[in-house]
Amino acid sequence: MKLRLFTAIAITAMAMASCSEDTETIGSSITNESDKMVFSTGVYQATSRSIMADSVYSKTFDCYFGKVKDPETNSYVKNEFMAQFNMLEGFSLPDKSTILGESDGDIAADSCEIWLIFDRSKCYGDSLTPLKVKVKELAVPVEDGSYYSNFDPVVEGYVRKDGINKSSSFALSNLHFSDSLRSTSGYAEFANISLNDPYTDKDGNTYNNFGTYLMRQYYSNPEKFKNAYTFIHTLVPGFNFEVSDGLGVMANISQIDLVSQFRYKEEDSTYTASIYLSSTPEVLQTSHIENDKAALNRLVADNSCTYLKSPAGIFTEVTLPVDDISLAHANDSLLSVSVTFERENSGVQNTKYPIGTPQNILMVQKDSLYSFFENKTMYDYTTSFMATLSSNAYTFSNIGNLITQMARQKAEGLKSDAAWEAKHPDWNKVVLVPVATTSKTSYDSYGYSTTVISDVHNQLGLSSTKLVGGANSPIEVKVIYAKFKQ
Repeated sequence: MKLRLFTAIAITAMAMASCSEDTETIGSSITNESDKMVFSTGVYQATSRSIMADSVYSKTFDCYFGKVKDPETNSYVKNEFMAQFNMLEGFSLPDKSTILGESDGDIAADSCEIWLIFDRSKCYGDSLTPLKVKVKELAVPVEDGSYYSNFDPVVEGYVRKDGINKSSSFALSNLHFSDSLRSTSGYAEFANISLNDPYTDKDGNTYNNFGTYLMRQYYSNPEKFKNAYTFIHTLVPGFNFEVSDGLGVMANISQIDLVSQFRYKEEDSTYTASIYLSSTPEVLQTSHIENDKAALNRLVADNSCTYLKSPAGIFTEVTLPVDDISLAHANDSLLSVSVTFERENSGVQNTKYPIGTPQNILMVQKDSLYSFFENKTMYDYTTSFMATLSSNAYTFSNIGNLITQMARQKAEGLKSDAAWEAKHPDWNKVVLVPVATTSKTSYDSYGYSTTVISDVHNQLGLSSTKLVGGANSPIEVKVIYAKFKQ
């Protein structure tokens, strides 16, 4: 009976604790005399510091491209990417005899382009500034694995030296529009990169464009189009997209398509059709990010606050007062543990394009920082938590489960090894990380929608904020304890 009452009273206590400092009478009206609860509170201090992110897990479908000057560090940030293209099982083309395009006595595609589809709501900088991109064909596919933002396909030797090497330039203010490619705004805005120049494959065969190469391969080797794996490993390993020139724009690319157009005849009618191959979550896409490490280190060394910067910039490390919380009330239960990280003004004045503030940050145990993203873990409110910016602060309302687990882990470790704590210096540390989320919306039979977060990944776009903290500014951790009255 007491266990059930404890759960009900705990919920009541957490709801009332924010309204009153006097917790002495909570529960007195809803429990028997023998079941009354005794509540107490405590305020402890956590310490924080900035740490260099160095590189972040970048195997994600969230893609940014461009080069900008960070107004906070006066240094440059560059974002590039590599993309493969998916081949759906069951892919087919019309009968070869119906194809109308012709080159060198054989069928041919009319055109072939790469479409970069942008999400303007996530772009940074001057929309009039040209984005200059160089597209290079890969010689071999980048195999599935754990890739970080310091991975560069060019340096690692993946780029084909005699393959496609195409330069193009465009501005976000002058994109193409498509009603057939839907986006959040109702239509898609995209830039097209032409692959209509003559293309020579690895065997020395030349085609009038890359689309013709794909179509002729389909009719002569249909097994290469069986699925994404065979397509990538036998025909199109992927492309690398490099910033060739230009400064002032960092653009979010929501989708990458390889589009080939052709004509075919059916009875007495002529039709135009397109082959759409997209870089989807089922295939590999990686980001390559370059930051000025010296400039970031100057911010890391600032002990008057801490920083959160993306992409691949700065995280905030927090040392939680686990021993203080646990030992102060050794025989009590943790009812609630909350901590708030307040923002400071950045100090950057009169900049035309201010960097946005991270909207969501993740709190994750330092020992699990890398595995969390590699394993595509979802925060569970036990060892990892997410907070959304509200009232100029990030509040983690109850990390009691984490405090309890850390205390238990230390106690069990010391039982078997007296030097356990020295061997595990990060046992009571968490890291705050700027993150982006992906949501999925489902509808019931009545048309009501439910939206849930389906994925959490490192923020690869530009964001920055200063947090109250650092060597001389401890952070309050507020605790509510509970126990049954003796």
